[in-house]
Amino acid sequence: MNLYHFSEDPAIDIFQPRAVEGSRPPEREWLNTPLVWAIDEWHAPAYLFPRDCPRILWWPLSSTTQDDLERYWERRDCRMVANIEWSWSARLASTTLFRYTFDATGFISIEDHGVHVSREAVQPLAVEPITDVLAALRGANVELRLLSSLTPLSQMWDTTLHVSGMRLRNAHGSNTQERVDAG
Repeated sequence: MNLYHFSEDPAIDIFQPRAVEGSRPPEREWLNTPLVWAIDEWHAPAYLFPRDCPRILWWPLSSTTQDDLERYWERRDCRMVANIEWSWSARLASTTLFRYTFDATGFISIEDHGVHVSREAVQPLAVEPITDVLAALRGANVELRLLSSLTPLSQMWDTTLHVSGMRLRNAHGSNTQERVDAG
């Protein structure tokens, strides 16, 4: 199995463990230590965005209720729904990302929707430029929604869908920033 890391930097030879901003509950405090972070293939589209781009993504789980499927998923045939603010659309369209591929050996799953970590430095197996991020999202079957603000989506955390918020501290007027997932 391969794992991935996305960056706007095309020249990372070795990924060194580094500490991540924020704090975690006591039972997951070890995630505050220096680590190399990676994602599995299914969840990788959540990282097809400029690093600082605030975004909220959701997808159904096996435990998602029928009511939530009907109300929030409707008749979608996509893998996940990604929401960003309009103010990020030009940067999204013009950003080149680099997908670094890792061998999963030495990584530990943190049992959180595809996230894996390594305490050791990791050399990538390959690096691939993604020059058309919008095409990559379409190719990954992700529905992209552009909104004036992510704030109205704070209600999504009250559903039985999986909801992931990233870089929400960068959202305009967002009161959802406390809901930032690791990542």
